[in-house]
Amino acid sequence: MSKIKLTFPDNSVKEFDEGTTTLDVAKSISTSLGKKAVAGKLNDTLVDLERPIKQDAKIEIISGEDKDDALKVLRNTAALVFSAAAKKFKKDLHFGEKQANDDGFYVDTDNEDGQISVDELKEITALMNKIIKNNDKIERSMMDKKDLVEMFKDDPYKSSLIGAVESVQIPVYTIDGFVDFGYDAVLNNLKALKHFELLSVAGAYWQGKSSNPMLQRIYGTAFYKEDGLKADLKRRQEIKERDHRTIGRDLDLFFVDPEVGAGLPYWMPNGATIRRVIERYIIDKEVAWGYKHVYTPILMNLNAYKTSGHWAHYREDMFPPMDMGDGEMLELRPMNCPSHIQIYKHHNRSYRDLPLRIAELGMMHRYEKSGALSGLQRVREMTLNDGHTFVALDQIQEEFKRTLQLMVEVYKDFDINDYTFRLSYRDPANTEKYFDDDEMWNRSQSMLKAAMDDLGLKYYEAEGEAAFYGPKLDVQTKTALGNEETLSTIQLDFMQPEKFQLTYVGSDGEDHRPVMIHRGIVSTMERFIAYLIEIYKGAFPTWLAPTQVRIIPVNQKLHTDYANDVLSELRAKNIRAEIDDRDEKMGYKIRDAQTMKIPYTVVVGDEETRDATVSVRKYGEDDSSSENAKMFVSSVVADINNFSRKDVTDKSDDKD
Repeated sequence: MSKIKLTFPDNSVKEFDEGTTTLDVAKSISTSLGKKAVAGKLNDTLVDLERPIKQDAKIEIISGEDKDDALKVLRNTAALVFSAAAKKFKKDLHFGEKQANDDGFYVDTDNEDGQISVDELKEITALMNKIIKNNDKIERSMMDKKDLVEMFKDDPYKSSLIGAVESVQIPVYTIDGFVDFGYDAVLNNLKALKHFELLSVAGAYWQGKSSNPMLQRIYGTAFYKEDGLKADLKRRQEIKERDHRTIGRDLDLFFVDPEVGAGLPYWMPNGATIRRVIERYIIDKEVAWGYKHVYTPILMNLNAYKTSGHWAHYREDMFPPMDMGDGEMLELRPMNCPSHIQIYKHHNRSYRDLPLRIAELGMMHRYEKSGALSGLQRVREMTLNDGHTFVALDQIQEEFKRTLQLMVEVYKDFDINDYTFRLSYRDPANTEKYFDDDEMWNRSQSMLKAAMDDLGLKYYEAEGEAAFYGPKLDVQTKTALGNEETLSTIQLDFMQPEKFQLTYVGSDGEDHRPVMIHRGIVSTMERFIAYLIEIYKGAFPTWLAPTQVRIIPVNQKLHTDYANDVLSELRAKNIRAEIDDRDEKMGYKIRDAQTMKIPYTVVVGDEETRDATVSVRKYGEDDSSSENAKMFVSSVVADINNFSRKDVTDKSDDKD
C-alpha cells in the first residue's frame, strides 16, 4: 500500500497508509485525542474526520477544545440536522445557501405553500431533538455530480448550487433519510449536539441580489457546553436591547422604507434634533480649531473622479454616471476629497496660506448592495464629517498632532473612552505597490510616530496597512456590543496633490507640492449616531437628548399656567422642553417619559405652584426631589454646558 507523509503543527513528519483518515491519525496519537477529535485540517482546509487522505499534507487535529474551528463543525452539523427536521416539517421545502460562522449558523429556505414562521421554530426544534435522541449516524459518501443534479432536479436553488461545483464527485451527507451537500466538515455522530437554539427568521435575497427571489433565512446557534449557549443568548439579548434600529423605532428617531428607497434614512424630528446638535457642535468645534467650513455640490464631473483614481479603483461602489446630453457626465460623489481639492485650486496659494484647513459636512452616495444595508450603519446616502488640510512637508508632524488633539477633545465631550490607536505604515518588503517616493514615506512615517510619542499616546504599529498613497492613523473603538470598528482616521496623501498638480509658492519664490491630510473626526452622521444610540442604549445625555425636560401638570385646569411659566424659563435658556397636556393619568405620563428616556421629568401641582418649585425625577431613578424652579433651570443649563459629564458643575451665569 502506498504511503503518505503528514506534517503536524510542530513540524514533525509521520508516514501513514494512503487512505487513512483524520480519526485514524488522532487515535494513533492517543485514545483521548481520538475521542475529542471533531474534524481535521488538511493544508488549512477543514475536513471530516472520516475523509480519506490520499496525498502528502499538513495536518491539524481539531478537537472540541479548539473553539472556532470546532464550533464551526458543530454548527455545520446543527444546520444539517435543522434542514433534515425542516424537510420533515414541510415536505415541499427548498433550500438555498447556508453558512456556519463565529456567530452561529443560518439556512435559507423557500416554500410556495408558506414560509417557515417564528412560531414554527419550536416544532422544528422538537423534530431536531428527536433526530438527535435517536443518535442517527451521519453517513458521508461521494456522489457523481450528474446523479446529484438528478436527485435535486425539483429544487431550483440546490440545482444552481450543484452547477457551481467544479468537482465531478461531490461529498454528500445522509441523516434520517435526508441528503445534503456543501459542508466543509460535520460531526460523524450527534452526541455533542445538545446545546443549540433556533433564534430568528428573516428575509434574504437568493445569492444576495435584490432582483432574485426573497427566501426565508433561519438563524440558529450551537455550543458544546450549556454555559456557552447561555452566555451567548444573554449576549444576543443585550444586542437586541441595544440594536440602534429597534431603539430608533421605539424612540421615533428615524426609519428606512424600502418602498421609497432602501438604504435612505428618513430622520424624524427626534432623530433630526440629535443630528442637528451634533452637526452644530462639530462645526463650531472645527471652526474654533481653524477650519474653514464650506459647502460643495453632491454632483461632480466624472473626469474629476477619473483623475483622482476613484473611478478606476472604486467604480463598483459608485452610482452610474448621469449623461447630461451634451457630452458632460455627472457623478454622485462617493468621497469629498476631489471637491475640497477644487476649493484649494480656486486661488493661487502661498506658503503663508498653509496649513489650509477645509471642512464640510459633505453628503456622499455609495452603491451598496441591498443585502449589505443595515439601519444607519450601512446606507446609500451619508453625510461625512470630512476635513482636508493642505500642508508643507515640514508641517506634517505639528498638524497631525493638532488634529489628534482635536479628535481626543471631541471624544471626551461624547464620553467615548474605549479606543486604541493604530499607526499604519507601508510594507518595507513590498514598496512597489505604494506611491513612489521613499524619502516622503520615511520622513512622514517618522513624523507620525514622533507626534504620537510627543503626546504620550500608546499605539500599535501595523506595517503593510497603509493606503497606497500614504501612512495613516486609525482610531479603533469598541462598540457597545464589543465589536471593534474604525471611528476616526487621519490619512496622509502624497498622490492626490500630484494627480491634480497642486502647488503653492514657497518662501523661495518657487512652486512646491503640498501634502494633503484627510481626516474624519466622527465618521458619518449616520454611522456615528447609530454608534451613540447603542452606546447610550437610547438614553442620550442631556445635551444630546431630543427632549431634555418634560413638564407634567397634575391638574390641567389648575396647574397649566404655572407649567407654562416653567416652560418659558427653560426655553429662554434654549433648553428643549415640552408640556405633556394629554388627557391621560399621571402614572401613565411619568412612565411614558421614562420609556422615551427623557433626562428630566418635572411634575407641578398645588405645592409647586405655591412655592415656585418643581418636583424633579431624573431618568433611571425611582425617587423625585423638590427643587427651586430657577435653580433647577440653572442646573439643567450646567448639565448641558458640561456635556452631561458626571462631574457637573454649575457653569451658568444665572444664579438667581
